[in-house]
Amino acid sequence: MAQWWREPVGDRSSPRSFEFRDVLRRNDIPNRFVDADSDEGQRLLRELGQPADRLPVVVLQDGQILVQPKNDEVAQALGVRTGPHSNLYDLAVVGARPAGLSAAVYGASEGLRTAIVEREAFGGQAGTSSRIRNYLGFPRGVSGLRLGRHATQQAILFGADTIYGEAVSLESFDNRHRLTLRNGNRMEARSVVIATGVTYRRLGVPSVERLVGAGVFYGAAISEALAMRGEEVFIIGGGNSAGQAAVYLARFAKHVTLLARGQTLAASMSDYLVRLLESLNNVEIRLRTRVVDGIGAARLEGLKLATDELPVEERPAGALFILIGTRPHTEWLRPSIQTDEAGFIVTGPGAMKGSYRSGREPYAYETSNAGVFAVGDVRASSIKRVASAVGEGSVATSQVHAYLEQSHKALT
Repeated sequence: MAQWWREPVGDRSSPRSFEFRDVLRRNDIPNRFVDADSDEGQRLLRELGQPADRLPVVVLQDGQILVQPKNDEVAQALGVRTGPHSNLYDLAVVGARPAGLSAAVYGASEGLRTAIVEREAFGGQAGTSSRIRNYLGFPRGVSGLRLGRHATQQAILFGADTIYGEAVSLESFDNRHRLTLRNGNRMEARSVVIATGVTYRRLGVPSVERLVGAGVFYGAAISEALAMRGEEVFIIGGGNSAGQAAVYLARFAKHVTLLARGQTLAASMSDYLVRLLESLNNVEIRLRTRVVDGIGAARLEGLKLATDELPVEERPAGALFILIGTRPHTEWLRPSIQTDEAGFIVTGPGAMKGSYRSGREPYAYETSNAGVFAVGDVRASSIKRVASAVGEGSVATSQVHAYLEQSHKALT
């Protein structure tokens, strides 16, 4: 794989530059982002003969220059596969979150021709967690990035193909399933595991949404931590992800304020994390508080906060991180796969209410489409924990084996 020999250059305040930095970091690609407005950034652009209005610009080791590249173009330039290597896989895993990586590791290690497709970053949402403290076997915690990187390496070492791309449709026919990727590539598999996880819900405040990537970030956005030195940082959310982000960002920021709508954090955040937050001198917890407005033209400069008891309060803000719940990424599967009202995939006996037609009761992690399984956060009624997702991925692989054996017998 090619390596960066010069830093990516971009406008630090632009949403695309933020997305670019975040994808590079979460995919563990070495880089040091250079702001185009800095002296170094302007010098690099002059050397490359590139204008400052077409950013980001990246130069690879072989001298190739990428101007305003899309994510899959960067992947191709780095030698990452963006299409299938085999005409037919035994197992295609869609989503390289912990559940999907687990399914890929167990599938490949047990001899299944396995491919794993990821549209954003191998490791998924867990890769944005600075430290997962309650994962079995890591008494001092483990970063989500490290966990995702090692799991991806395991899958590759066992022979799984990793494919960078976004699945946009699923068709099933003759005991096969065809996935079409956004780049036009197609791949077929005898079984599929859906592990596309979830994305963060939007805040819905227009003045805040306008500044996403320019001081406003969805998720922990750990790639921005160093830029938070001396800043007033705000985090919206009451779950473990928000708590972990607050603990990590407190190492850099002047002051961190955690905003939660509820009366208490106890119902949604682990006790150890609540106690840790309360012990930090530069972390403030504000309950029953919501953001009603964002201040700033080109970049976030302040927030307006409101409670039921007090008038609107204006506070200076260098950054806002939003972690307020999630929604599943399943639009591309409907109507071929049954989901609940919130869009989470129904599995097991409940899938009988969908389009299941195999003449048997579906396996515990099987969807309404025989041979298609769902694991992790995208599955209805799943426990939203990394350890649970890893367990589901491994168990689903055993059910894939049973399904493939049954399908083989039916054909002979």
